[in-house]
Amino acid sequence: MAADGGGWKIAFQSGSFAAADIVIAADGANSKIRPYLTGIKPFYTGLTAIEAVVYDAAINTPRIHRLLKGGKIFAFGESKSLIVSSKGDGSLAFYAGRKISEHGYRDSGVDFSDPAQARFAVEQEFASWDSIWLELFAHATSWTLRPQYCMPLDQAWDALPNLTMLGDAAHLMPPYAGEGANMAMLDALELSLALLSAEFEDVHTAIAHYEKNMRERAKAAMAMTLESMEQLHSPSAIDYMTQIIGSGEAWERD
Repeated sequence: MAADGGGWKIAFQSGSFAAADIVIAADGANSKIRPYLTGIKPFYTGLTAIEAVVYDAAINTPRIHRLLKGGKIFAFGESKSLIVSSKGDGSLAFYAGRKISEHGYRDSGVDFSDPAQARFAVEQEFASWDSIWLELFAHATSWTLRPQYCMPLDQAWDALPNLTMLGDAAHLMPPYAGEGANMAMLDALELSLALLSAEFEDVHTAIAHYEKNMRERAKAAMAMTLESMEQLHSPSAIDYMTQIIGSGEAWERD
C-alpha cells in the first residue's frame, strides 16, 4: 500500500491494484495496515493456549459431547485452563491454556505439526486431570500453538485523514473475557456513525474522535481481560469463575 494523492493505492498479490480514498484496517491481529498508522506492537502476556479440533464429537468424544450439549465447557485446575466449544458441523474445538515463556513450547522441542507429539505433550501436562479429558486429547487433530498477545493499554497515535483501524488490528487482546468480537462490532458502529455525522467538519476530525473513544474503551476492556486471564490461571480460578456466574452478571464494565 502506498500514499496516492489524498488517498491510497493498494497492491494485491494477484498483481491487481485498487485506489481508495479511505482505508479501514480490519485485518486482524497480524494486520498489514496497522504499521502505516503506528509502530506500536503487542506484548506477550505470559500465557499460551494450545488449540485443537475433534471432528464427529458425538462419536469420538461421547462423554464430553453429552456434557457440552451444544455449548461450552470451562475447566480449571493447577493454574491451567481447558475451554471446549461446540461447532455447528458437529465438531468441537478446545483451548488448553497455561503460563509459559513466549517460546517455551518451541524450545521444548515439541513439534506441534506432528499430532502424535502434540497429543503426548498435552496429555503429560494434564496427566493428573480426570480421564474424561484423555478422550478429548486422543481424538484431537489440527493442533496449533496460540501464544496470547495484547496491545499496550496506553497505546496512542496521531490520527490520519484517510486511514484508521478497528477490531484486533487496533486493540488485540486475549479471549479470556469474551470482549474481542463485542469491541470490534462496536468499533464498526462508532466509526460509521462518526464518518456520517454532520458534527465533524471533515473526515480527519471524525476519525480522530472515533479513535480517541475507541482507545479509551479498549483500554478498559484489555485491563479487564488481563485481570480475568490472570485469575483463570491461578489456584483460585474455580472460585473466581463461580463468583462471576453466581453474580448473574458479566465481567464488570466501566
